[in-house]
Amino acid sequence: MEFDWGYFLSLFSVGAFWKACVTVIVVSALSWLFGLILGFFLACAKLSGPRWLSLPAEIYIWFFRSVPLMVLLVFVYNLPQLFPSTQSFLGIPFIAGLVSMTLTEAAYMAEIHRGGLLSVSKGQTEAGHALSLSFIGIQRLIIIPQAFRISLPTLINEYITIIKLSSILSVISLPELLLTGQRLYAQNFLVMETLLAVALYYVLIVTLFSGLFRFIENHLDLHRRKPQTLSEETCDALRSNLSAESSIEPDRVASSSSPILQLHAIEKSWGQHQVLRGVDLTVHHGEVISVIGPSGSGKTTLIRTINALESINKGEISLFGEAYLRCGTQQNKARVRAGVRRIGMVFQGFHLFPHRTVLENITLAPRYHKLLDKPASISCARRLLDRVGLLAHADKYPHQLSGGQQQRVAIARALALKPDIMLFDEPTSALDPELVGEVLKVIQSLAREGMTMLIVTHEMDFALSISDRIVMMENGVVQSDIAPQAILANDRSEPSLTRLREFMGVN
Repeated sequence: MEFDWGYFLSLFSVGAFWKACVTVIVVSALSWLFGLILGFFLACAKLSGPRWLSLPAEIYIWFFRSVPLMVLLVFVYNLPQLFPSTQSFLGIPFIAGLVSMTLTEAAYMAEIHRGGLLSVSKGQTEAGHALSLSFIGIQRLIIIPQAFRISLPTLINEYITIIKLSSILSVISLPELLLTGQRLYAQNFLVMETLLAVALYYVLIVTLFSGLFRFIENHLDLHRRKPQTLSEETCDALRSNLSAESSIEPDRVASSSSPILQLHAIEKSWGQHQVLRGVDLTVHHGEVISVIGPSGSGKTTLIRTINALESINKGEISLFGEAYLRCGTQQNKARVRAGVRRIGMVFQGFHLFPHRTVLENITLAPRYHKLLDKPASISCARRLLDRVGLLAHADKYPHQLSGGQQQRVAIARALALKPDIMLFDEPTSALDPELVGEVLKVIQSLAREGMTMLIVTHEMDFALSISDRIVMMENGVVQSDIAPQAILANDRSEPSLTRLREFMGVN
């Protein structure tokens, strides 16, 4: 029997097929959307700590990934036989098909979402914590947008799979493309012509939505966006506007003899490994303290305990004379977050938010905490960017900047909350040697302005030139806490300085 081309072409003007296309698109889109939402909550539940929450999610994902869709479809469609009250909605093929596909797709999408969430670096969460964002705020503003971008290609592929899986709905008499074709060739026996037309209808739908999703994916791909550097004329105009506005320099606490930060007998362990062994440290207003020591001495852990990135096993941390973090008691989350907001943190690895521009990175926290409205937060961000020499790069994304520029943006972001204390965790160790100087200049300018700072660093010459005190840590304890002048004095009568001078390379 010859292929009937005339009949084949006539099938593209059959209204039943186009109506079936709409059915396929609607049921696929709704299944994808509902599966996307349900799958996200399943992924969050599976990643959560409490076992009573993660275990049901694991069981759901395991079960619905194991059961064939056709088996589930027939079961759901016939469920009214067991529960007659469900006949009014599960007895409708469209609803039964939608429910079955959603239940199945949610299990698959949960794993896609989980992969996306796990792909977002831990540093992003830490950066959100350092800006005193709540857990929900971190997820909503930082983690989920990045995870969605990571997962998007796989989610798009899953939608294409759903479109093709919709052909299974023919087993419950839903008039989708395959069932419409089957009814036609059952009448005229032109099987090849009809199935080829059905295949082309599916190709048409898949091609249409592939193009749509490709456009969305390209729009969200930040690496496709060209760097937007402001012209010198634009920068001069912005500076003129900023100089006409009221000053928004960070507030400073009044100078007093009482310390603004005190660490009392701080201990920290991971299992049997004790990192901090009863550390005491007192910081007064305006002091610049450099924390040095060999790798593994506990320097980074020490400053991470100060803004609650690490819990303490023993001891207490006081901020402005009030207990802020204490071991052995239930922490008041509101009090801790209020304390964290007064402590700026600059990380070794920058931890800028890659899905936000430089300007948005800086305005995020002040707007989240309702410290400034949008226009005021933008003015503040531009002023800070000008202060660190990056005003022309305000509309760029972090990946379009050098390492030194990213670190200066990180400093500006921390300053946007007007902190009373700044913590620096080896701010130059991730930079090329030629980029170190531009970051150190910014830190030196903060020191001249009276900012209280704790700096973990391996830059010994810098530490000697900028610090009021140098604290050396070794084996989890403070070995020395002394002014740079005493180190440079080369006083041989002080044997306690011998190890410190050897480590710093001071002759």
